[in-house]
Amino acid sequence: MQFKHPELLYALLLLIIPIIIHLFQLRKFQKEAFTNVQFLKDITLQTRKSSQLKKWLTLLTRLLLLACIILAFAQPYTSNKDSFNTKIETVIYLDNSYSMQAKGANGTLLNSAVKDLIETLDENETFTLFTNDISFKNTSLKAIKNELIQLSFSPNQMSYEAVMLQGKKEFSKDNSTFKSLVLISDFQQNNSSLNFDNANQIRKNLVQLKPTNTNNVAVDSVYISNMNVDILELTVVLKNHGTPIETLSISLFNNDDLVAKNAISIENKANAVFNIPSNQQFKGKISIEDSNLQYDNTLFFNLSENEKINVLSINEADDTFLKKIYTRDEFTYSSYNFKDLNYNSIESQDLIIINELKELPFSLINALKSFTDNGGYVLIIPSNEIALNSYNQLFNNYSLPNYRTLNPNEKRITDINFSHPILTNVFDKKVSNFQYPKVNSFYNLASLAGASVLSFEDKVPFLAQSGQAYSFTAALNDSNSNFKNSPLIVPVLYNIGKQSLKLPQFFYTIGVENKVDIKTTLGQDEILTLKSGTNSIIPLQQTYTDKVTLVTNDDINTAGTFEVANKDVILKQISFNYGRDESNLSYFNLDAIDNASVNNSVSEALLDLKSTTNVNELWKWFVIFALAFLSIEMLILKFLK
Repeated sequence: MQFKHPELLYALLLLIIPIIIHLFQLRKFQKEAFTNVQFLKDITLQTRKSSQLKKWLTLLTRLLLLACIILAFAQPYTSNKDSFNTKIETVIYLDNSYSMQAKGANGTLLNSAVKDLIETLDENETFTLFTNDISFKNTSLKAIKNELIQLSFSPNQMSYEAVMLQGKKEFSKDNSTFKSLVLISDFQQNNSSLNFDNANQIRKNLVQLKPTNTNNVAVDSVYISNMNVDILELTVVLKNHGTPIETLSISLFNNDDLVAKNAISIENKANAVFNIPSNQQFKGKISIEDSNLQYDNTLFFNLSENEKINVLSINEADDTFLKKIYTRDEFTYSSYNFKDLNYNSIESQDLIIINELKELPFSLINALKSFTDNGGYVLIIPSNEIALNSYNQLFNNYSLPNYRTLNPNEKRITDINFSHPILTNVFDKKVSNFQYPKVNSFYNLASLAGASVLSFEDKVPFLAQSGQAYSFTAALNDSNSNFKNSPLIVPVLYNIGKQSLKLPQFFYTIGVENKVDIKTTLGQDEILTLKSGTNSIIPLQQTYTDKVTLVTNDDINTAGTFEVANKDVILKQISFNYGRDESNLSYFNLDAIDNASVNNSVSEALLDLKSTTNVNELWKWFVIFALAFLSIEMLILKFLK
């Protein structure tokens, strides 16, 4: 037992006063003469004995009465904490990711968690609460009750490491406070690990909410599997995370109009095929019926007329291999001999290829610099005989490694940077035993600046990239290299061309950075907006001479197809979907978690926290005891004769 005001306990010394009064009474007895005193002596003896008992009982009750009053004013209490004045800080993480759409015993897991928070927390209790997308600092239930009731799901799920870092950040730096972090989630298995440090200054309570059903079917993706002049074959990929399904119905919509239905059986993964007219605008939506998670039951996509990418090759060597790669169905390829180059044509291109020019005049270097400043891309293929100064002057504009001297030694191209953006989706697996292409001569480099796409066996770059410029370190003509016959040349050059203009894809994923190039020319003070119904969003954008690059990240949080508009003019349509990372309802086992306590309900965790930090005040009991002893004293004085 502890006391809020222990200094008042010195008043217990005053209890010696009634003891002195009872032990040393100052009253003197007066003698009276009487004839026969024998009978009176017996009576006096009995009376004195009763009087002594009464006095001792009265003394005891008064001492207890005064002691209880003094103890009540000292305010005694019991607590698990060492100090009554310890301040308590509570930070709550509430997972509102889409996996929390799963159904529990009382509705979705998120709604159940919100309901328990509202029912368990005191209205005026101060705490901090954060989710995957919003935060409430030092607030109370009364202040954020409406926001909790209307809390929506977030397409972004924080990693558990990020949750811990955010939780620690919300606490004050006061080391004397008792800090408690409550994590409310289903603790779904994802790419992040579930490890907690053993920081003793923070108590960690994990509340794992589990669904009653972990079966789930998701529309995973869609792609064009075959096409001809009239018909386009669309393949829809579906994934089943649960028991096999004999019949699953899939619906295909165009601009909210049902155009086709299909039915398949699915065990783990299955495809559904639809045929639609080609070369037509198609605002598509694929939908299935699934009773568990709802966010992955619909996938939006968009098909528009193919927009061709402009590629210009400036040649002093044969460009037949370039013509075979940049075909008419996807590219508008134009080729000029350097002597016949029209500089006015540079501005309208998306990719310019310098094909083995011996020298780069200053005018061309300036034109290329202006071209890349406006969003264009440059690919440089050197000749065996070049004016080094002119090439290096161009390279300095892009921080590419400068050429030194021509090395006449043969060297193999063996290293592939599989993580580079132009090679990310080219290979199903890392290849290490293919027939390596080679060069008979190459240029030594002054440095290893830039990112290496392809490298020689000594790790020196064969193809380097910096910003919007790519550069080979060796000529590609047949007398110097067999790279043209290598299986690498097509994906490398093709993807450089595709990257030079970021055409809209079938759909984009919400929550990651997406870049889209819109071919248009904007006037002064004009901007592009994304519209969907009554919603209008102004994304981050960069304007060039003949295109605008849109960048979306956190500004899109709703799946659907958006119209790219310049005022009232619709330029293009772009579709966005939620990621499918949370479709698989598999969860961590928290039984083996150290350094944290685990609960199965929000109310249980909060009540456990309150009991840990609860202070039981006892002064009321001492007031009751004081009144009881006062009553006992009155009864003794009245009835004990």
